[in-house]
Amino acid sequence: MQSPCLKEVSEVCLSSCCPAPLFKLSAHHDAMSKSRSTSAACRRDFAATTSSSIFPNTQFTNHESLPSLQESFSDFIKVYPRYQETAQVDQIRAQEYYHLSQSNHTCLDYIGIGLFSSSQLHKQESSSQLNSDFPFFSISYKTGNLKTQLLHGGQESELESAMRNRIMDFLNISANDYSMVFTANRTSAFKLVAESYPYKTSRKLLTVYDYESEAVEGMINTSEKRGAKVMSAEFSWPRLRIQSAKLRKMVVSKRKKKKKRGLFVFPVHSRITGSRYPYVWMTMAQENGWHVLVDACALGPKDMDSFGLSLFQPDFLISSFYKIYGENPSGFACLFVKKSAISSLESSTSTGIVNLVPAKKLLQIAGDSSGTDTELEQISRLGLQLDALGTASSFSGLISNHTTQTRRLEREGYESAEEGANRTGLETSEIRESETHANLIKDKNSRSSRNGDSLEVVCRGLDQVDSVGLMMITNRARYLINWLVSSLRKLKHPNTEGFPLVKIYGPKIKFDRGPALAFNVFDWKGEKVEPVLVQKLADRNNISLSYGFLHHIWFSDKYAEEKGRILERREGGVKGMDANKLKAKSDLGISVVTAALGFVASFEDTYRLWAFVAQFLDADFVEKERWRYTALNQKTIEV
Repeated sequence: MQSPCLKEVSEVCLSSCCPAPLFKLSAHHDAMSKSRSTSAACRRDFAATTSSSIFPNTQFTNHESLPSLQESFSDFIKVYPRYQETAQVDQIRAQEYYHLSQSNHTCLDYIGIGLFSSSQLHKQESSSQLNSDFPFFSISYKTGNLKTQLLHGGQESELESAMRNRIMDFLNISANDYSMVFTANRTSAFKLVAESYPYKTSRKLLTVYDYESEAVEGMINTSEKRGAKVMSAEFSWPRLRIQSAKLRKMVVSKRKKKKKRGLFVFPVHSRITGSRYPYVWMTMAQENGWHVLVDACALGPKDMDSFGLSLFQPDFLISSFYKIYGENPSGFACLFVKKSAISSLESSTSTGIVNLVPAKKLLQIAGDSSGTDTELEQISRLGLQLDALGTASSFSGLISNHTTQTRRLEREGYESAEEGANRTGLETSEIRESETHANLIKDKNSRSSRNGDSLEVVCRGLDQVDSVGLMMITNRARYLINWLVSSLRKLKHPNTEGFPLVKIYGPKIKFDRGPALAFNVFDWKGEKVEPVLVQKLADRNNISLSYGFLHHIWFSDKYAEEKGRILERREGGVKGMDANKLKAKSDLGISVVTAALGFVASFEDTYRLWAFVAQFLDADFVEKERWRYTALNQKTIEV
């Protein structure tokens, strides 16, 4: 039965709309305090209802005993009847992302926001002429000075100008307050900040991440080389909440100085565990003389509407976009810098800023291309050369061929599928835009300016998110992720010890948890099944998962004995007596399987993951899969 408070709390205080700091910042303190009390009670009631109503008093010890999809969905609707109010999302999925249903693909490895829809792409492919409502584009690096670019801008194509306007409108960011540059990916955006930040006068870098991030590690390495003192928040075992006392000690300054203390990098919530962090940390950092960088890459669709940007006004904000959910993970990132903070940056010649290269007409690629790295790189190079001559550069044919390759790269350690694509030459980012192409764009812009023309970019992915709205997206994700967490915890090995099959890291059943999940599968002896093996077996079942590495975990005395048994050293980690202590510490952590529920994720997606994981209740499941894989004349799975 659904909580009677659920409707009220959904309308009054969504988790991302009204975190505790917003109440403190409100002038109506009494009214907000009452609302906060009401919402807290409703959140507790939501968690209690979920725990008691999903498969009550039931444990599953055999994967064959699981209820069917239809039975499970019927029970799900009884617990969350308002899920049916999100039917609009199912309609969008069926009409605009039909490739997911046609391929029976469960896509749980996309974090972030897609620009376009699959239907928009295929409609364009079937057209004899390039339709203006789908601006195929590639990216090309350009070397430049970030500070100069932010202050004075640069030559911008119609496509770039239109895309900039559309994204700033979608994120609700004002051009009066912030300047923006396009970057190749999230890692490039972080590195650009690190290369330009004034560490000579603002010496510290403080990050808040419970997982290993290539982008953050790149920022740390660059900052250390420039003399920064690096610090990191820690997360308390077992729920991986921020270790508040330690972080407060690092953030709060005892000295009353006007100059900035350093850069505070805050991710709002974890893209691995789904943990949401109180916004009060940003307020505290600003009050104590820190520049604040907000990592919004893990924010869900429309979450920026609830972020309270006008209240916090971070100095830097980074967001990333991929092209098409579940089909084309390439894309770009956006680095926003508050105009009042630009003057504090140092001049530096950097790479990472990119141009969006508009397409002229479709470049048809044979559908049976093997899609190897070498072939894709050759196609990318050819595409830019043709683009410079005013011909094709759309790369539409690459989409179906490179997605599998990109996901493989991402699972081997890349930050995201989008970044994996850009780093392996799947786009034209390895080649700078030629002088001929630049002149063509400049001439086109001057003609458009004279004629008063302007390009309107149709981003159906963003339009769909806008049409659905924050409440529907948030509620739908809340119901699905909490059902999945509860259901996974019902799986137990059929031995006398009753070992749980799954260990979940971070928040469990919780009203305001994010739609991301970090977990591991354990065999009947209590030994962990390697995440890479779980991911590969899932892939064979047409379920796309990822894996990550949790670190900066703090153990209290109560859990001190568990520390040695739980933590592992990251492969390729720092070793030796002279190793950097912070890096050596961050190399200790937990490798995990990760799943993320995107905008159009459905109940069937979560059920299929649950049913797949339940197969590990069979003690011989892995060996059976090895044998079957070999019997099909394929290579054995390498662990």
